[in-house]
Amino acid sequence: MEWLNWFSSFEHTKPVALVILFVTFVFIMLYVFGDKKRSERLETYKDMPFLDDETEIKEDKK
Repeated sequence: MEWLNWFSSFEHTKPVALVILFVTFVFIMLYVFGDKKRSERLETYKDMPFLDDETEIKEDKK
């Protein structure tokens, strides 16, 4: 049970949490950008907020 006491101290848990979050972030980035098809599909989504503006402008001109 000594190892549970080790985690109760902030000096020990902060670096452990940092490592866990960093590894999770790296795995998410590898998942998202690792596959070429998925990466290309996500790149097409980057202009989605602006597509709605273009349709509103076209409707206003009519």
